Amino acid sequence: MRILIVEDELHLAEALTQILKKQNYSVDAVHDGSAGLDYAMSGIYDLILLDIMMPELDGISVLKKLRSEGNATPVIMLTAKGELPDKVAGLDYGADDYIAKPFASEELLARMRAALRRKGEVMPEDALKLGDVELNTSMLKLSVKGKEIKLNLKESELLELLITRKQAVTSKELIIEKLWGFDSEAEYNNVEVYISFLRKKLSFLGSSVRITTIRSVGYVLEVTS
Repeated sequence: MRILIVEDELHLAEALTQILKKQNYSVDAVHDGSAGLDYAMSGIYDLILLDIMMPELDGISVLKKLRSEGNATPVIMLTAKGELPDKVAGLDYGADDYIAKPFASEELLARMRAALRRKGEVMPEDALKLGDVELNTSMLKLSVKGKEIKLNLKESELLELLITRKQAVTSKELIIEKLWGFDSEAEYNNVEVYISFLRKKLSFLGSSVRITTIRSVGYVLEVTS
């Protein structure tokens, strides 16, 4: 899962980045509201941690713009201000939750899990299943009928994306955006390499799940008999 942090306190942003990466999230961090809005509008994020008091554009303005444009990505507001009006304003404009600084990392992670569950997402601590495949995204383990193999982070993120999209075809463009970010320099061959890695590991485990290429469109997971 890809998380966007919009926080102008550099030390806090870096600390949050490291905490989330240890939980096997992919993380991007920006430090002002204008950049946060640009990144958030890409639509590639599963959740946004958004500070209220920021330069250029405050968090409430960012949130209002996102919701007015139909962006429903879960947002948790971060702020050093604990007054009720700030909390109410964030929630009224479409925030999913609110947490006042300073906060414990365990509380933030719990609130993130709750926000994503409300949006129907599957959290990394949960197992994703399709056919005979079980993916543990927190442990980066792929299992088939009791036999398991370790994945690297990009392989796990790619398989998670394909599983959660079920029978929908996933384009190379979407894979690049979700795994590397919308402003990355990753190319189609990067996607092809990781698709190849996953195919070999699924084959090694003897899985009935196959990654099928839809020419000029993308990839889809299929369960063979």
